[in-house]
Amino acid sequence: MAEYKGIKGFKVQYLSADPSNPIIGQTWYNSTSKDLKYTGVTTAGSWATGNNMNTARYALAGAGTQTAGLAIAGGYPETSATEEYDGTNWATSNPLNTARRTLAGAGTQTAGLGFGGSTPSFSAATEEYDGTSWATNPGSMNTARAYLAGCGTQTSALGFGGGSLPGFTPTGATEEYDGSTWTTSPGTLNTATYGMGGCGTQTAALSFGGHGPTPGGITNTEEYNGTSWANNPTGLNTSRIMTAAAGIQTAALAFGGAPTPSTTTAATEEYDGSTWTSVNSMNTARGYLAGAGIQTSALAFGGGPFSGPFLAATEEWNGAGSPTTKTVTVS
Repeated sequence: MAEYKGIKGFKVQYLSADPSNPIIGQTWYNSTSKDLKYTGVTTAGSWATGNNMNTARYALAGAGTQTAGLAIAGGYPETSATEEYDGTNWATSNPLNTARRTLAGAGTQTAGLGFGGSTPSFSAATEEYDGTSWATNPGSMNTARAYLAGCGTQTSALGFGGGSLPGFTPTGATEEYDGSTWTTSPGTLNTATYGMGGCGTQTAALSFGGHGPTPGGITNTEEYNGTSWANNPTGLNTSRIMTAAAGIQTAALAFGGAPTPSTTTAATEEYDGSTWTSVNSMNTARGYLAGAGIQTSALAFGGGPFSGPFLAATEEWNGAGSPTTKTVTVS
């Protein structure tokens, strides 16, 4: 009878603990649990509960990845708290210079960007994070606004939508950041919106959901090509405001949000560049949360209902096809 070594070219490893970063197809014997294990892939995405942030908050911004996330400001009341996630725990870092909530974020854990928001007055302020501390950039946004969305990198970011003066008027204004200056794009959202989800890059961005001209959440989806926004006739399956996002324009993830200001949802949807598909929901329904990462490896943190209590809860999304450790059972 053929042996595993003859088929795969190597022996089954004899380990006292599961390897920390196994590759797909790797097989080993765990001498502690006395199990034969291997690394396969998930057939459906799911959310797993992670460790809490140190500061519970809502209306915060996020940046980075699932294993190197960044939580930026939030409220209520407004906070300047910054935390870094290493894939297991949150660590408090140096705060923003201006406490605020309902802001947008972009970039990575070591090159982050926070902009806009409310202090509680509307803000156009921009701050850059170097992995240790925040520096205020004199190049403020052209339109002060709150509940906006952002994406991209620290030196090539996009800010769009939100609520601006006078009053709290939804705007479709879009601005591009080059690392020092914001420039207003000629392309505005087709539907002026605030509280939407946003992800992607400066030249290939995605906007979805939010609060449009009528009360309650909308399902609108729009794509930006670096010049103009185009409506996608296929919207979200669950209308919502204050949703979180991860991924890129052709492989995005929408999660959480508030169908109305007084309700929250745990609904999660995947976007393939044309169509939204509902997948497994979050463990905790919430709106006003932040997200980071990509479609197959995302991070959700903070949020809550509009009236509280506000959460420090963290969840990790592992999409279909992600590596997973499985145990060989014989019956």
